[in-house]
Amino acid sequence: MWVQARDYAYSDAHLHYVDFFQETAGMDALLQEMASNRIDHVMISGIPVAKKWHEDEPKRPRYYAGDDADAYWYSATDVWVAAAVNKLTAAQREHFHPFLSGFNPNDKNSAEHIQRMLDLNPGLWQGIGEVFTRHDDLTALISGDTPRANNEAMSKVYKLAGEQDLPVLLHSNITSKRERNPLYLAEIEEPLAQFPDTRFIWAHAGSSVEIHRHQTRMPFLLPELTRLLAQHRNLYVDLSWSMLTPYLLDEQGKARPEWVAIVERFPERFMLGSDVVGRFDKVGQELRSFDPFLDALPESVARKVARDNFLSVLPKKR
Repeated sequence: MWVQARDYAYSDAHLHYVDFFQETAGMDALLQEMASNRIDHVMISGIPVAKKWHEDEPKRPRYYAGDDADAYWYSATDVWVAAAVNKLTAAQREHFHPFLSGFNPNDKNSAEHIQRMLDLNPGLWQGIGEVFTRHDDLTALISGDTPRANNEAMSKVYKLAGEQDLPVLLHSNITSKRERNPLYLAEIEEPLAQFPDTRFIWAHAGSSVEIHRHQTRMPFLLPELTRLLAQHRNLYVDLSWSMLTPYLLDEQGKARPEWVAIVERFPERFMLGSDVVGRFDKVGQELRSFDPFLDALPESVARKVARDNFLSVLPKKR
């Protein structure tokens, strides 16, 4: 029987306007990519750290992992995002949802800094993040202490986010590269329980490509995620690219039934993200790569995941 192919409109729930050197292809390139690929809405944020080009390195690295030089917390990233969005027309701004990210998650002053940024641009910021806590090798490169999602500084941020009705996009790996157990699970679970009025978007559901290089697929991820979603109604999941394989799709590119089942069970809790950094020519390709998984879902659920669920977590009064 012939079945008509679905055409999806998308929301990108995870996009970085700049890269790790705070450079960008620019808003015109992003607008063109959105128009060409039915991308109706975009979460837009900076990168909360900048990669150093060290004095001893003759060639500038292309990515944070390009050499051993450190990275440092960089608050001006939010200035670039705000400036880019504020230059748009009123009609264009309706499609952009800026998230504030330029703060140190180890600093108990950060909540006050965030409040000052909210006051500086009233009504601009619609979320907080991506917050970098446990983040593979990047964690080791960032100057200072290792950030944890359940530290006191972040507790102040979550409290503020709940008061201001702002969702928090949080990168917190569920484990390390070498531990085959949910080593860091408590770091995300404790804030979920402590701040039930704050909406958390868990970037990649705690997975990462670097973990996959060592562990391929974490067998404990699906059962732990299922339990967390059942127990915490304030948890949402960003299915950006490190989730596509090896979790959502099998080796033949077909949707895995167990992941279809969890999305069907929690149809309003999953969203798509490209997770691009400063370059936008592949945003449409990244989002369309989820189509085989979306096609395995009931059509009403698929359209929520592709577009509507991200919009549902944004502040009710914008």
